[in-house]
Amino acid sequence: MVAKVRNRVIFSSSRFSVNLVTYPTDHKVMRHIDHAPERKYYKLNFVLVKPEFGGVFDCEKCILNLFGRIYLFRPDQYEHSVSRIEAGKRVLLSFALSI
Repeated sequence: MVAKVRNRVIFSSSRFSVNLVTYPTDHKVMRHIDHAPERKYYKLNFVLVKPEFGGVFDCEKCILNLFGRIYLFRPDQYEHSVSRIEAGKRVLLSFALSI
């Protein structure tokens, strides 16, 4: 059985949300674009816990990438993914804004 992603919603409205997301060992996020019709969509992710191995974020174009821990990007414009977490877990504090 594959462990599930835990997504704890801290705040949510029609245009802004804050989530604490925990990705377990063996999880990966396939390359994709998040669709946000008729709006600009921004994400600011803080990696609070990095996995021991794997779990590397990749994005066609980041607005900001600080130390591989803080990412600001347009998930509606650029493909992004996370490689398979081989050991440990990945914990994000994620802010999403749709304008």
